[in-house]
Amino acid sequence: MARADGQPAVPYHLPAWFGIRPETPADHASVSAVVFAAFGSEDEPTLVEAIRASPEFLPEFSLVADVGGQVVGHVMISYAAICDGDAQARVALLAPLAVAPEFQSLGIGSALVRRVTELADDRGEPVVVLEGSPVFYGRLGFEYSAPYGIHLPLPSWAPKEASQVLRLRNYSASVRGQVVFPPAFRDVDEH
Repeated sequence: MARADGQPAVPYHLPAWFGIRPETPADHASVSAVVFAAFGSEDEPTLVEAIRASPEFLPEFSLVADVGGQVVGHVMISYAAICDGDAQARVALLAPLAVAPEFQSLGIGSALVRRVTELADDRGEPVVVLEGSPVFYGRLGFEYSAPYGIHLPLPSWAPKEASQVLRLRNYSASVRGQVVFPPAFRDVDEH
């Protein structure tokens, strides 16, 4: 996969001891446990369930990291709206990303993000947006979104640079405006 700026995406190689696969209904309880352990809150597992139940849910973009049959990580992309004046379009939104604490700092979260954004790129999405750490996501090709005219609502504690975008092969400068989180996100305070 190449980024919109022509630079190659950072290649990744999965260690033999874990794999990434699509989430199945049998994984839901394990995913909830991983998301709860990663965030320490019931809000995020509730968010995952609300996204799954929403029309913005994209099942093919809900992935798990598996170690010996145990779910140890999860990522999902769903749709959000992006509004620019009277124009409205949909945009791919990555949230949440979770890795069980005992499996963090091993490259699992990075591999999940790379795989799900590769799938979004293959599907022809122009961008993936998210609210997250500029340090973590920056090394995966994400950039501060404001210079591209893309603005995400951020919690009060987040720096403005947490509004992130990954420009994919189909990126167009016409994809701009204010990202509006879908209703599933309304019940999560300060996501």
